[in-house]
Parts: sequence; C-alpha cells; structure tokens
Amino acid sequence: MTEVQHERAAAAVRELLAACGLDADSPQFAKTPLRVATALSEFVAGVGVDPVPALRDNRIPLAPEQAADAQVVLLRNIRFRALCEHHLLPFDGWVQLAYLPGDSIVGLGHLYDLVETCAARPTLQENFGDTLVDALMLGLAARGAVAVIEARQGCVSDRGPRQADSETVTLAARGELADPQARADVLRMLTLGASDRSES
Repeated sequence: MTEVQHERAAAAVRELLAACGLDADSPQFAKTPLRVATALSEFVAGVGVDPVPALRDNRIPLAPEQAADAQVVLLRNIRFRALCEHHLLPFDGWVQLAYLPGDSIVGLGHLYDLVETCAARPTLQENFGDTLVDALMLGLAARGAVAVIEARQGCVSDRGPRQADSETVTLAARGELADPQARADVLRMLTLGASDRSES
C-alpha cells in the first residue's frame, strides 16, 4: 500500500493555491494543504494493494455436489466513491456485483472489501469494473463474474458540461457470465425487487 507523504503533498497543495492566485498563508487557507493531504490518503489507500490474495485466502470450499449446482451470488447497491484519474475529481455511485462460483465461495463482507479496495485509487469507471471482475475470477476461480457500475462523475457534474443529473453506466463481464444469455439473466436479477434510489 502506498502511503501519502503528507508534508510533501501539503507543500504541493500550497503551490497549487499560489498558482491559482490564492494566499496559502491566509487564515482562510492556512490548514487547507494538510486537510487535502489527509483526504488524499483516503482516496489512494488502495494504491498498490492487490485484492486477489484477500479473496483467495478466505475462500470457503464447496462440496462437489454443491459446486455442480452453484447459483449466481449477487450483491446489489454497493455504495462507492473513487477518484477520476483524468481530473482528480471524485465520482461516486453504486456497484452491482455478481459471480458464479467454481469450487468455492467467500463471505459477503469480503466482496464489500473488494469494492472498497478497488475504489480507493485513481481510476476510470470502465477500468474499475474490469478490476472487480478480474479479481473475482482470479481470487475465487469463479466460473463467471459481472460488475455493473452506475456513477455520477465529478468531472461531468461540476465542470465542463455541468450535467449534475447525468449518470454513467458501465458493464464488465467475464467467463460464463459474459455469455449474452447468462448476462441478460443476471441483469434481470438486478431489477427484481430493486428499490428506487431517487431519494438516496
């Protein structure tokens, strides 16, 4: 895991403020550099962390008859926030995560940890989904995996086009769940009893 060098990061933020014509020594901004450095340590906590070993080390073996009849495991509405690598602005939303077990499963908490780890690094939404499904395939030897991500991009809502209500939806699929019919079945599962997030 890469640790933020707080003094170095704070010095860089001071220089950024100065480059914007702002007085970093004023009472208004005196503590801003260190606050930004501390915040960044949360946004990049997953840099250099391989999520695969945590899944592999916590696998729960299935009996052969269980593995043969294994059904899709699906987690819906996992909240996340990440940092866009293009503008270093946050994007946030929901992950819908599914995998088809091979010879093992994993405790659900480890799937939430997977999302948290993979989100805590500068990334793009498209790459975020790929990272999740690749980790499931490798860490669990899953027969298939799907990640659907719905997110509001800070670089779209807060600058440029300023489309605050726009959401980006991406889908990453691997293995047996990349098959169009199997993927469609998973997407139907996502809509069954889905709650309206409009008030979230």
